[in-house]
Amino acid sequence: MTTVEYLSLSKPQRFFVRIGSFFKNIPIAIWKFLKKIPNWLYKIIKKLIITPVKDIKDALLYGDWKVRLSFILCGFGQMTRHQVVKGALVFAYEIVFIAFMILVGGPNLGNLGTLGIMGSIQIGDSLYYYNDNSLTIMIYSVVTIVLILIMFAFWVSSIRSAKKLQDLERVGHYDSFKKFVKSLTGESYHIFLLSVPMLGLVVFTIIPIAIMILIGFTNYNSNHMTPNHLFEWVGFYNYSTILTSGDAGNSLFLQTFLQVLLWTLIWAFFATFSNYFLGMIVALIINQKTIKLKKLWRTILVTTIAVPQFVSLLLISRMFAPSGGLVNGILNNLGWIENMDSIRWLSDGANNALLPKVMIILINTWVGIPYTMLICTGILMNIPNDLYESAKIDGASPYKMYMKITLPYMLFVTGPYLISQFVGNINNFNVIYLLSGGGPNFSYGSQQVPGTLQGVGRTDLLITWIYKMSTTTIPKDYALASVLGVIIFAIIAFFSLITYNKSNAVKNEGDFN
Repeated sequence: MTTVEYLSLSKPQRFFVRIGSFFKNIPIAIWKFLKKIPNWLYKIIKKLIITPVKDIKDALLYGDWKVRLSFILCGFGQMTRHQVVKGALVFAYEIVFIAFMILVGGPNLGNLGTLGIMGSIQIGDSLYYYNDNSLTIMIYSVVTIVLILIMFAFWVSSIRSAKKLQDLERVGHYDSFKKFVKSLTGESYHIFLLSVPMLGLVVFTIIPIAIMILIGFTNYNSNHMTPNHLFEWVGFYNYSTILTSGDAGNSLFLQTFLQVLLWTLIWAFFATFSNYFLGMIVALIINQKTIKLKKLWRTILVTTIAVPQFVSLLLISRMFAPSGGLVNGILNNLGWIENMDSIRWLSDGANNALLPKVMIILINTWVGIPYTMLICTGILMNIPNDLYESAKIDGASPYKMYMKITLPYMLFVTGPYLISQFVGNINNFNVIYLLSGGGPNFSYGSQQVPGTLQGVGRTDLLITWIYKMSTTTIPKDYALASVLGVIIFAIIAFFSLITYNKSNAVKNEGDFN
């Protein structure tokens, strides 16, 4: 469509054209992303493998005995060339690493292929039974792999540093430990500053994600519960259970999964944008010059944030309870309903639980508007008044000024915030679990229901289903829960990459002033 044809359309038509263009461009964006992967992989391989191999080869061929001894004793080259403390720290890590590998890492990593063994041993007249803990083996194996990678990085760094010190010594320069410490507050300050966050990222994010992914390839469930039983590798069986429709049980699971996934995306969309736009409207209304007592209205709304969200949600769930709830009690007293449990606000299963889903979105909007209002208020105050004055002189209406000035400015600044809110709402456990508990449950009639579908409800998100599958349902299935966790991660990564790279906050970052 040409620009002239686009401008000749009405405003509603332009809106739908932009929506259609957005979804039409998603496959193109995915293809562009996939085309970049080989180049990224080459850069990663070059940085992590090719360059270190070249540096190690260079040190081996042209390094002196101090450098070559650093291949075995990490830090030796530094300790013998005026960097005793730095070399000693690297050498200490090597000693700790070797001890860990001998005592813990090596045995567990050796059992990763079988995830342990069970058996018995005869000692004299007594028979002793022994069994490994599969989960412990998996956790220690992942930790061991991470420590091996760290040790490799230290080993390469130690050899590079030893070779660099040798080259400096040949020209009469000495890089002392004092200079190294000084560099940590200078050109290497970013490395020093990010070391602690990176350590936390590895320990609390990367290692748990790796363990979760591995569990998804096992049969870890109530029938294979450690430490009394071992679980085993089952390949892609759990993924086929979720994503394929084989027997009746698998077909039910796939149908349920697709319904929960659809509701998760619908919920995340409405929970994000209803809060965003209504919160912005409230902020705009309060910011109007004709509104008096602005500070009072802002204070009232901000005060609601001081009440813990889970308290508000629990109170609201009691208010809308079908029996003994405040709302049904009032309606019953007014004669609008026949009995107290006529309206099941949060547990009605009719029309695919439409009423509970609408109520959950409305309640979440009511709870979330003050947060968005507070954010939008600060941003709206920073929009230059000259833009509005110029628009008024040109005869622009309030709606035109909102669409051409306010909304673009807000979207430019809050684009990353919107993405994080959407991701957060996909994993919004509190609102769903405290209001409806995920109910009402799915109805399967006389069909035989797998144990993993027991307790899953029509308002459950994927995250609440994972919680139920791994804590409350009987039997529990940690492997399938891990697969659902991986699917959530893939969905979040997909939407985050597409929307973040499409946002003006990234494409036109330099335009903001």
